Amino acid sequence: MKIKVFKGNASGTCYAPPSKSYAHRLLIASFLSNRKCSVSNVEFSNDINATLSCIKELGASFTIKDNEVIFDGNNDKEIKDEYILDCGESGSTIRFLIPIALVLKKNSKITMKGTKKLISRGLSVYEEIFKKSKVEYSYTEDSFSFKGRLLGSSFSVPGNISSQYISGLIFALSLLKRNTKIEITGDIESLPYINLTIDTLSHFNVDVTLENNIVSIMGHQKYARINSTVEGDFSNAAFLEALNYIDLNNNVNVKGLNYFSRQGDSIYMKLFPKLEGTNPTIDVSNCIDLGPVLFMLATYLNGAKITGIKRLRIKESDRVSSMVEELNKFGANIEVFDDCVIIHKNELHSPNVTLDGHNDHRIVMSLIILLTKYSGIIDGVEAINKSFPTFLERLEEVGIKYEIIK
Repeated sequence: MKIKVFKGNASGTCYAPPSKSYAHRLLIASFLSNRKCSVSNVEFSNDINATLSCIKELGASFTIKDNEVIFDGNNDKEIKDEYILDCGESGSTIRFLIPIALVLKKNSKITMKGTKKLISRGLSVYEEIFKKSKVEYSYTEDSFSFKGRLLGSSFSVPGNISSQYISGLIFALSLLKRNTKIEITGDIESLPYINLTIDTLSHFNVDVTLENNIVSIMGHQKYARINSTVEGDFSNAAFLEALNYIDLNNNVNVKGLNYFSRQGDSIYMKLFPKLEGTNPTIDVSNCIDLGPVLFMLATYLNGAKITGIKRLRIKESDRVSSMVEELNKFGANIEVFDDCVIIHKNELHSPNVTLDGHNDHRIVMSLIILLTKYSGIIDGVEAINKSFPTFLERLEEVGIKYEIIK
């Protein structure tokens, strides 16, 4: 979908969407409890729908009413020869559910399907674990298949990987009868997301601790019956809050956030003001999803050195090259290095060509916010359905205008 965003000011109150990160975790934990429970305040983005589809294939029994998922506590116990789980484009879904499926459906063949881009991002951490457990696995360009058992009581993973691998292992190991541990080697990146998983399991009375880079998981645990509500999403609220930094005349009040949240991306409330200073250095290794919006604001404001960007290159797009390519259309001056970019303050202008969303929801939303200052056309807007399908509605609520180009 292609739209034209008009230059204009934003004012008023809007609500942050529900947290996708929490929703994935609460839905999976509710499924694993196999008890009557519910998860409310769910926004059914493409990624969340992928997780719901996959846990249903694994036996979850639930109904959906408005924005609530109601589990009836009667998971299907039948064991099939093969399970096919369609993860779409959701990295969280595939990384969380691979080890869970392996534990729940041992001795069945599991095939995780996804887009070519998702599968090409690789699952190397699980490959290493599977080799040690003698789990058979194979790839096609759009699937990852495996069969076997998760053996052993101790697992080692590097700390500079996506936290989703570690979270998936935590969920899976919590289902075992034996005590287990995960040793995280090196510095841990995206630590807040691991804490988010541990916090969710604690909510369901599952005992998991992280101390000195060792995750310890007790055996013989049962998930409690809990009715949950998904809290507001700081990751996506950041785009709405960014309007207040694009123009001093903008006055957007973002509500629906828990300011005591474990969400790591709540750090945007400290990082955005830094960009109003001169030549700040910002490390995004623990808040990698904020990368695109920080690139955009630094370009518009006073420039910055942004470090810890390596994992930005293996997201829905190469977010480093995608953002640099699109910001250059506004007149940006950006130097790119292996693990950092240096964004120089430069005079910007309206783009005289159509912007490309690169099939990446966070690229699209970052660029749309910048277009509210300059006006312009962007293609590929449908990518927002991955995480924030009501994004354009939220912008309309505060006075931003756009039109669909047919």
